[in-house]
Amino acid sequence: MRIPELLAPAGDMERLQFALQYGADAVYLAGKQFGMRAAVGNFDETELRQAVALAHAQNVKVYLTCNAIPRNADLETLPSFLELAQDVGVDALITADLGVFAMAGRYAPRIDRHISTQAGILNTESARAWHDLGANRVILAREMSLAEIADLCANKPRDLETEVFVHGAMCVSFSGRCLISQYLAGRDANQGGCAQPCRWKYHLVEESRPGEYMEITEDTEGTHIMNARDLSMIAHLEALVSTGVDSLKIEGRAKSFYYAAVVTNAYRKTLDCIAARQPIDPIWIEEVEKVSHRHYSTGFYFDNSGGGQHVGDASYIRGSTVIGVVESCDKDGFATVTQRNRFSVGDTLEVLTPDGLPHSFVLDAMQDERGEPIEVAPHPMRVIQLRLPTVVPPGGILRRND
Repeated sequence: MRIPELLAPAGDMERLQFALQYGADAVYLAGKQFGMRAAVGNFDETELRQAVALAHAQNVKVYLTCNAIPRNADLETLPSFLELAQDVGVDALITADLGVFAMAGRYAPRIDRHISTQAGILNTESARAWHDLGANRVILAREMSLAEIADLCANKPRDLETEVFVHGAMCVSFSGRCLISQYLAGRDANQGGCAQPCRWKYHLVEESRPGEYMEITEDTEGTHIMNARDLSMIAHLEALVSTGVDSLKIEGRAKSFYYAAVVTNAYRKTLDCIAARQPIDPIWIEEVEKVSHRHYSTGFYFDNSGGGQHVGDASYIRGSTVIGVVESCDKDGFATVTQRNRFSVGDTLEVLTPDGLPHSFVLDAMQDERGEPIEVAPHPMRVIQLRLPTVVPPGGILRRND
């Protein structure tokens, strides 16, 4: 069975480094313009050069998002942006707009062009048309079933690659195209400024009773009628791999470095089990429960319901709290850790590394950066010294399961 590429999100340099360390075959990221996640750090020119060099040194590809839907005023700086992308050596541009796609062919002809899920590609003829225009890959609409994906993969042009989303946030729109944010908040979701109004709590107001907010349901917390569940296909990867897709995409450029590491690692280990024809350890399916997420579903892969909306609330579920990142560790397991959240002596902690199973231990002692014993580490980004049960490489993550 041919194993697809694992494509991970990188919202900034830190998240890029963790995606690389924890098993991504490729990463996707954005510059300071033209991406669909304007609120995250993204990469300026210097950082973009560094990111491409770092990824390529590890034989990992870099795809640059250029999938915002621009207006005429936005096009003035697009040629120089595309030329920069080619100069720094990104492997592909992800585009959604036909004009941007054509300009990419003119100003960055040596870069592959991928068609965003926003193009709403649901059928073979649409995929073939983009291929005829010069596309190297199509990112299929998230509304497709497994059977539809398999059929498209069997009938597409041989050298046209396919990519599908495998994990992460879904939304009320069709393939990411939404006008609600623009209408309610003046922030254009199609240019990266989504205010996520689908997650808001809504009430009804009767026109003759201004100021009286009535519940849409009898729940005193209101309802969230547009609140989509998150996608998780880790328990069904064999079925997804069997469709013949070329790339599996994890959503989440706006998520934390911890999310990038844990989810990438879980899917990497699961794909490795499939490649080796070994049973999949349930621990990797459990891992995706340990990041902040909304209620999971399998989206449209098995039926046309999209997994349904979760109308109870828009809050996140979190199975663990990251408390530190290992900076160094000697042969005896004595480690220097940069703290991320509060923890104490006596806590049961868990270590996550890219090259093994998570394992837990009870913290019996720790020191501050001066070597003074402490009982509690209350302040983020403080340097802590402690002994781990095994040697852990830099980038290992310490967490406390909730």
